[in-house]
Amino acid sequence: MKVSLFVTCLVDMFQSDVGMDTVELLERLGCEVDFPEGQTCCGQPAYNSGYLKESKESIKHMINVFEKSEYVVTPSGSCGTMFHEYPEIFAGDPVWEPKAKALAAKTFELTQFIVDVLKVEDVGASLPARGTYHTSCHMTRLLGVKEAPMTLLENVKGLEFTDLPDKHNCCGFGGTFSVKMSHISEQMVDEKVRCVESTKADILIGADAGCLMNIGGRMSRTGKPIEVMHIATVLNSRK
Repeated sequence: MKVSLFVTCLVDMFQSDVGMDTVELLERLGCEVDFPEGQTCCGQPAYNSGYLKESKESIKHMINVFEKSEYVVTPSGSCGTMFHEYPEIFAGDPVWEPKAKALAAKTFELTQFIVDVLKVEDVGASLPARGTYHTSCHMTRLLGVKEAPMTLLENVKGLEFTDLPDKHNCCGFGGTFSVKMSHISEQMVDEKVRCVESTKADILIGADAGCLMNIGGRMSRTGKPIEVMHIATVLNSRK
């Protein structure tokens, strides 16, 4: 099975290890992974800020970049969701709407792809730790991926899992929201950190680099000794 990795901006610039873990995991599960080097931003920051016209240039570029891919897999529920927004953005456009629909149909978040497409529920991971999981907003509410991460984490050997209180609450990142509404964002992430602390977890697991960067950054600045790990890294662990 041929898979094109959509690595996303944040993973590319700040969490390259997540990209490598994603590739290693997919290859171990029998996939042939390629990396279309023309990929850039999916257009989400501009689109979410109301700059529809400007975002379309990035979106058209990404559609062209992945046009010939068999499957597109990303370690980001948020950016994966953006690909699924493309058909609505180009609704009624005789050229771009069909292309957008084709891309959306073959694009999957990493855990969604493993469970729903590859039909794998145990990837053979092992990680002796106490963990909890943050459910990111776009991935759960818009993309609808809820069970796949839990299914895979339940089969990680040695991982003692504790449910996160108020797990469906936003962490306060929201892309440009955390910049434009920083005071509100700070209160939201502080609430999230308190919930993480209450679980007594060693590690906070998530499937969106933005959320993890936001929560992890706040925990670091406030001296909380809790490690942050992307689910791709957890699923690629052999400790």
